[in-house]
Amino acid sequence: MHRGGDGYICTMPSQITAVVGGRVVPVVSEPIEGGTVLIEGGRITMIGAHVDVPEGSDVIDATGLWVLPGFLDAHTHVGINEESSGPAGNDVNETSRPLTAGVRALDAIDCEDIGFKDALSAGITSVGVKPGSGNPIGGQTVVVKTWGGSMIDDQVVSGDVSVKFALGENPKQVHGADGTMPMTRLGTAYLIRQAFEDARNYAELRAQAEKDGSPFRRDLDLEALARVLAGELAWDVHVHRHDDIATALRIAEEFDLRLVINHGTEAHRLAKALADRKIPVVVGPIITARSKSELAGHTIDTAATLDRAGVRIALCTDHPEVPVNLLVLQAALAVRQGLPRDVALRALSVNPAAILGVDNRIGALAPGLDGDVVLWSGDPLDMDTRALQVLISGQTVYRWDDEAGGQTLERFSALGPVGG
Repeated sequence: MHRGGDGYICTMPSQITAVVGGRVVPVVSEPIEGGTVLIEGGRITMIGAHVDVPEGSDVIDATGLWVLPGFLDAHTHVGINEESSGPAGNDVNETSRPLTAGVRALDAIDCEDIGFKDALSAGITSVGVKPGSGNPIGGQTVVVKTWGGSMIDDQVVSGDVSVKFALGENPKQVHGADGTMPMTRLGTAYLIRQAFEDARNYAELRAQAEKDGSPFRRDLDLEALARVLAGELAWDVHVHRHDDIATALRIAEEFDLRLVINHGTEAHRLAKALADRKIPVVVGPIITARSKSELAGHTIDTAATLDRAGVRIALCTDHPEVPVNLLVLQAALAVRQGLPRDVALRALSVNPAAILGVDNRIGALAPGLDGDVVLWSGDPLDMDTRALQVLISGQTVYRWDDEAGGQTLERFSALGPVGG
């Protein structure tokens, strides 16, 4: 072990890591008292009460602790709306035109943003990073680990997630102020419909050109929208009010889109309609004021109401709207308002992973998934607990140090990708 030039502690990771003796909470199955999680080559290989630990393994004693999968914040702007950086760190909205499906959040992420470290301190090992809501069509989402290699590409879980759209006040305010469409909800819905019609025609022309072998000029915006039409990418919609949610449902049915509601401030008013259509909702931020007209119907009860109706939910902070390290606090508040504790844990882990299409990599403790494991001092939903140690792909990347009264971040000299 040695101290690297950037001030972090660097060490070579063991190929096999065993977390032993804790209360293992896989989320997708029953808790295991005194369980073991075995991680080899960055992936979980075994989990259970009786697991043989290979000789030479890096053994982490979790006796008296809770062991859970790393949490996933499904909707953030970590790295593209950097804290304390002013305009230089704000790359969340490309508002020079209203339709920008071809832009990618990945291309604006600063992996040194302090938000990534804050996420680790709260047991969050992955985040969905999205463009903002200034445009009717904002751009493409990426899911990244909150720690990894020397560049953000080393942290990518998936770039094939969704295209971000927005209904409601934000596109109106951004573009209507300049006297350009959209100035109204009518205009926003029109632009989105027309864009999908253009993408449908584009896909037909592209298919014909490929069949004929004739030249074809590719358009990055329409390529992305064609993937949404094909169901390859989710239709990720920023939406608060019940009438805007109804518009999203209408457009989704017209074009047979894989809709994901984001924020859903008044989604509780359409809970049955969402449940009947099997539309998931990424709820949040919960810790917010009614600071604009769209938030007039805000209530902490939304998550519990949706769950009772049978809607799959995830929770989000919309960081930096609410700091990413307060994700678990939001879950605790939802529990206080009636959300079952087991559902709250799923809303931080397996549910957002499934909604974002990355549950084959993250979101639970199970063989074959990434070794993203967090040791908690107790139940994460209790406010007197904290994340004591965080592993990403079996490597310790964060540790709470009581004696030092602070945090120790460890970075490894082998700066390869943090997952397969």
